[in-house]
Amino acid sequence: MTTKPAAYSNPAPGFIVLPDVPEPEDMNNFIGLHLPGNSHYLAEHLGNPETTLIVGEAYICRAPTRDTSGLFYPDMLIAFNVDLALCRQRNGYAISDHGKPPDFVLEIGSESTGRRDVTVKRDGYAALGIPEYWRFDPSGGQFHGVPLAGDELDVDEGAYRSIPIERIDATTYQGYSRVLNLYLRWVDGSLEWYDPATGRHILRSIDHQERAEAEHEARLAAEGTAESERQARLAAEGRAEFERQARLAAEGRAESAEVRIRQLEAELENRPKD
Repeated sequence: MTTKPAAYSNPAPGFIVLPDVPEPEDMNNFIGLHLPGNSHYLAEHLGNPETTLIVGEAYICRAPTRDTSGLFYPDMLIAFNVDLALCRQRNGYAISDHGKPPDFVLEIGSESTGRRDVTVKRDGYAALGIPEYWRFDPSGGQFHGVPLAGDELDVDEGAYRSIPIERIDATTYQGYSRVLNLYLRWVDGSLEWYDPATGRHILRSIDHQERAEAEHEARLAAEGTAESERQARLAAEGRAEFERQARLAAEGRAESAEVRIRQLEAELENRPKD
């Protein structure tokens, strides 16, 4: 589920449907998350589409309310082991529906939201108990102060502590998300996700081509191995047949020699004695 959930048209009486969030004032979230296919590939990588929610621009609340004051709607929300149908019906994420807050939220920096992302939202997401809160600034730090930042919730303190961000080179910053088991990277103004197990970006379009080529090469290698095994089997069968024929020939020669010996013995016995 990678887009804003659509509410059911006929909810049960008394069921509170959260309102739609305001229209975004800029294209930063679209450019950062959807244009490069990040949402799609992330959903594909995380798997479990029946219980994994990946959604943007939908309200988060502790419990359903018709009052939207104090509520937040992150650019990306990820929650594991939740009821997707209930999220669609609610038109958002109510913590009381699932017994847990979302696992991960991310904000894309912009001129209109940057300051709020690093102050009000940081405190608000911590108060909601969200384990990780990340900020991506496509401008390189103009809106958030830094290109990439992440926070991990200290459950005992009820507050966030910063996740270490590594500068790989002049155009690349990286931080590790425990919740997703992925590296988030700021790469020359683009948001990228890397698998620590492989060190590669998760299924970008170019990777699809590379993977297809790798699968093709693996298939050819497997076919070559199968053909080698077939040739080896045929060679083994040929050797076995040759040995069988040689054995039969040897047995035939031995039998002929034995017959000849008996013939000579018979001739000797029938020869007239002097």
